[in-house]
Amino acid sequence: MTTGTSPRTLFRKLWDSHLVGTSDGLSQIYIDRHLVHEVSSPQAFEALRDAARPLWRRESILAVPDHNVPTTDRTTGVPEGLSKVQLDTLNNNAVSNGLRYFPLSDVRQGIVHVVGPEQGFTLPGLTVVCGDSHTTTHGALGCLAFGIGTSEVEHVMATQTVFMPLPKTMRVSFRGEIGRGVSAKDMALFFIGRVGTSGAAGHVIEFDGEAVTALSIEGRMTLCNMSIEAGARAAMVAVDEKTIAYVKGRPLAPTGAMWNKAVTQWQELVSDAGASFDSELFIEADVIAPQVTWGTSPDMVGAVSDRIPDPQEVEDPTRRADLARALAYMGLQPHSSLGDLRVDHVFIGSCTNSRIEDLRAAAQIVEGRRVSSHVRQALVVPGSGLVAEQAAREGLDKVFIDAGFQWRAPGCSMCLGMNGDEVGAGERCASTSNRNFEGRQGDRGRTHLVSPQMAAAAAIAGTFVDLREGWLPT
Repeated sequence: MTTGTSPRTLFRKLWDSHLVGTSDGLSQIYIDRHLVHEVSSPQAFEALRDAARPLWRRESILAVPDHNVPTTDRTTGVPEGLSKVQLDTLNNNAVSNGLRYFPLSDVRQGIVHVVGPEQGFTLPGLTVVCGDSHTTTHGALGCLAFGIGTSEVEHVMATQTVFMPLPKTMRVSFRGEIGRGVSAKDMALFFIGRVGTSGAAGHVIEFDGEAVTALSIEGRMTLCNMSIEAGARAAMVAVDEKTIAYVKGRPLAPTGAMWNKAVTQWQELVSDAGASFDSELFIEADVIAPQVTWGTSPDMVGAVSDRIPDPQEVEDPTRRADLARALAYMGLQPHSSLGDLRVDHVFIGSCTNSRIEDLRAAAQIVEGRRVSSHVRQALVVPGSGLVAEQAAREGLDKVFIDAGFQWRAPGCSMCLGMNGDEVGAGERCASTSNRNFEGRQGDRGRTHLVSPQMAAAAAIAGTFVDLREGWLPT
């Protein structure tokens, strides 16, 4: 992967190895893997049919329904409406084009950003795209992964390439160790709170430092997943032994001699010593506390023990107005405590936090306890059928059900409320998802982004609590 003598970042190694050419200030990049779901693909397939263009490389595509799928009883099918139309269209397009496809009846079905790594479809050193902004998740495996728009979905299907400007690079180093009760989700929210929602705009982030190295691959996925909320084009973590161990034995991973050859190449997927970044940020990991968002943007966040800020104390008039609007929408008063807020809904799921390690962490908080009577609904939505099967083998489903949670089928669910799993007007949700925008989880619903552990504790207490005060297993 290394050419020339100048030290290169991991990003630049992947960019250079996939560069087809340049034109009018844009680079044409070859795409290795294309993830497809029911929301962003119908127009692309239709446009290709209208133009009589074939798919360039159908084996590069993995199709799976996730956004609109029901998470309750699926035996009766999907109710009539837009969701059914989109799901049927994906099914028809996938089958007619001979694509690798996991329908609702397949245990491998799930959220596309969970399924890709789980199957070994996502591999180190590859370029990965999807018509979904949280494609950044896959960068945890040392690949260049980013979301694309609907027209680009068509372009990749037809040419196996995309055109884009060369991004800038940013290194974000989490130095030292995180404390008890702090997770990758807290690291991500803390970072976004530090730089804002546009602080990484136009950049590809490389996360490193002792705290990142210590994370599991699933934790790194959470960190990379949330990078888009800071405006990043993509995010990645260098390949190490954890990466290789995670990929080994996956259904679509190389085997035999090809595996040995791949590992040799993957071990080069690190930034060279002396490689320069356009910007750098260093964060002392031990200062990060369990985080809770209080506003309508992921950067409106703080430690669970913090007080709600006062917009009148903010000098910038635009920011002051944004904060005032957010507090009005969220029904919060300046200087109030998050610990005083009753939680109406709890959602443990989404492409950010629905993997087996997330469910294990939440179950440790829940075991032997009961969901508060204040909580109207507490959902656990595994990221895939295989995650659900693993959780069942470990008895995690029973832990949640016995505590009063609803155990659902895989899908995006309440993350964006496209399938009927919604938060009511004026109601609060402790959510492990990635966005807390106005109406994200339902019309006038109020979203507080938290880690799986924090969501589990909020379900039991009925309010937000400091995990470090008697909630963590000894």
